[in-house]
Amino acid sequence: MGHFYFTRHGQTIWNVENKICGATDIALTNLGHKQAIEFGHYIKEHHIHIDQILYSPLSRAKDTALHISEVTGIPAREELRLKEQNFGKYESTPRDGEEFKQAKTCFVNSFEGGETMLHLAHRIYSLLDDVKKDDEHVYLLVAHNGISRIIESYFHDMTNDEFSAFGIKNCELKKYEY
Repeated sequence: MGHFYFTRHGQTIWNVENKICGATDIALTNLGHKQAIEFGHYIKEHHIHIDQILYSPLSRAKDTALHISEVTGIPAREELRLKEQNFGKYESTPRDGEEFKQAKTCFVNSFEGGETMLHLAHRIYSLLDDVKKDDEHVYLLVAHNGISRIIESYFHDMTNDEFSAFGIKNCELKKYEY
């Protein structure tokens, strides 16, 4: 049985301000950098075997991955398919806004210039298919909350409400077995 790990980047200022980051490149806060370094130590201290780190090209995920790599010695490389969904007109708006909550339940909505959930799922499912084909390596994927939702839906049936409500904390570790 194969497996891989997933984590969400460390805290950003827009996380603190409860804003949607999406494809906007928002940097980590000082706490976000600290979370990433502590997460690297957690992996090392718990002897979690990971062969390679794949990370989103957005700086918040890249910096998180590079901190983890520096602490653990695990090689890291950018994976473009891990980039967060572009939420179009909702980028920088309140994460719990009613209009956005409703828009998120429409999987073919591009949010006026963004990316649909279906396009995002296609991109992430393709990556997960590739990860599953590689029997020789265990990966840690470092990405975003929206990506965590898609990964969860790849492995588990979910209602639309469960899907749109799903998320993980900054630098939370999830293991997926297949």
